[in-house]
Amino acid sequence: MQAVVIRKRRRHSSRSGVPVNGGVRRTLGHDQVLQHVVTVMNQRKWLSASLASGLVLSMAMSGCVVVPDQRHYADGVVMVAPPPPRVEVYGVAPSPGYVWIGGYWNWVGGRHEWVGGHWDAPHAGHHWVAHQWVRQGDGWRMRPGHWARG
Repeated sequence: MQAVVIRKRRRHSSRSGVPVNGGVRRTLGHDQVLQHVVTVMNQRKWLSASLASGLVLSMAMSGCVVVPDQRHYADGVVMVAPPPPRVEVYGVAPSPGYVWIGGYWNWVGGRHEWVGGHWDAPHAGHHWVAHQWVRQGDGWRMRPGHWARG
């Protein structure tokens, strides 16, 4: 059996040209070489496995589709009753004639979310009809607020 010789690189002094490390030579035995080869192979296996796992995970995540919760929302009908309206405190109108548009509960992302009220300029010949949740079958449907003639 032949021993493997690993020779360290010689470094020379810039002035004298004499080797700095004395030209050290190291000889590895068969077991040490085998252990080194096994270590390198294991590192490559882990790297390959990690890259493959990352690729599979990214492909799987790119195929994810979020489906709306059908138990609470179907065809514009929400199966969860809206909470009672919040009491809003509002100050003086920014200009004479402005109308307070009250807040309401909106259905967003599978839950009711409060939308705060605001002042709005008047629309000549119209009045504001507030947002309203109306019972429909087993659920609730929201009628959006709007300006109506009259």
